[in-house]
Amino acid sequence: MSESLYFIAVVPPQEIQEEITALKHEIAEKYGSKHALRSPPHITLHMPFKWKDKRFDELAEVMKNLNSDLEPFEVELKNFDFFEPRVVFVSVVENAKLEELQKRVVDACRRELKLDNANYKDRPFHPHVTIGFRDLKKAMFYEAKKEFDNREVNSQFSVNEITILKHDGKKWNVMDF
Repeated sequence: MSESLYFIAVVPPQEIQEEITALKHEIAEKYGSKHALRSPPHITLHMPFKWKDKRFDELAEVMKNLNSDLEPFEVELKNFDFFEPRVVFVSVVENAKLEELQKRVVDACRRELKLDNANYKDRPFHPHVTIGFRDLKKAMFYEAKKEFDNREVNSQFSVNEITILKHDGKKWNVMDF
């Protein structure tokens, strides 16, 4: 039985994706961290989970229902922050509607799909858009931190849908549903 890794996210519009992807390329070139290039820029709403491919329609149906109830709202991306000693990200300005959406996604996955991700019990929701992580060496992290601490970025976009991403063994792809 074939299973794949999936996760649920908000993916910004193309123009903002291009800006953030340019930052990911910069981190890759200057600091040797290429892992973030394996996914489109996104804000994770539900961490990666294994799911049977033959049950994709069931997952898609739950997300369609969430999308049909979603009232669009604005999200602001502002400047950079860090999870020491490996992650560099674009910060998401605190947003009650985004937090509510994340709770609805996790609750729907738990209730309707019997999907419980134990990682959530110890980690509060901290929305962000990663540009460098996992393969960023500690020494390079601190160099990147010095540079990005003083840089600014500011973008806004409207959230009008959530997205399912699927891992193909090399990278994450947005799924149509």
